[in-house]
Amino acid sequence: MGNRVEIERASPGDADALTRVAFASKRYWGYPERWISHWTATLTITPEFVGNNEVYAAFSGGEPIGFYALTGEGRELELHHLWISPAWIGSGIGRLLFEHAMERAASRGASIVEIEADPNAEGFYLRMGARLVRENVYDMEGERRALPLLRVELSGDKPGTES
Repeated sequence: MGNRVEIERASPGDADALTRVAFASKRYWGYPERWISHWTATLTITPEFVGNNEVYAAFSGGEPIGFYALTGEGRELELHHLWISPAWIGSGIGRLLFEHAMERAASRGASIVEIEADPNAEGFYLRMGARLVRENVYDMEGERRALPLLRVELSGDKPGTES
């Protein structure tokens, strides 16, 4: 992990590698494999998705180790797919990607970025300056699964700098 990390716009050719990062990151949280199978469509990053959206990846040694996507238009954007390779979780790459995403959103004129987060990532987003708006509730094999919907309000302050 001594390689330099660079954040660059992902290309459609990176889609398979990004998909591997997403699956590995989701599995890190210990979900049952049948749930992972249920989420295959959500976790699969297609070349078309990369080509049609703003997708940035953190690369180390030429390989993506994490990535995010910004979707939407205008004043409200959504942060999708902030995934980090398990070996890099806790290394600061998530913060780097999050801050990069907020800078990109602000540069596009957005004032709000919404995030529907994995419950395991909620604490991270709250530390980054997001606030909980509500929970979106889904049924997962008869179990209630609540996903936090968070919001970052972009202003002159950089998100995540308040203590």
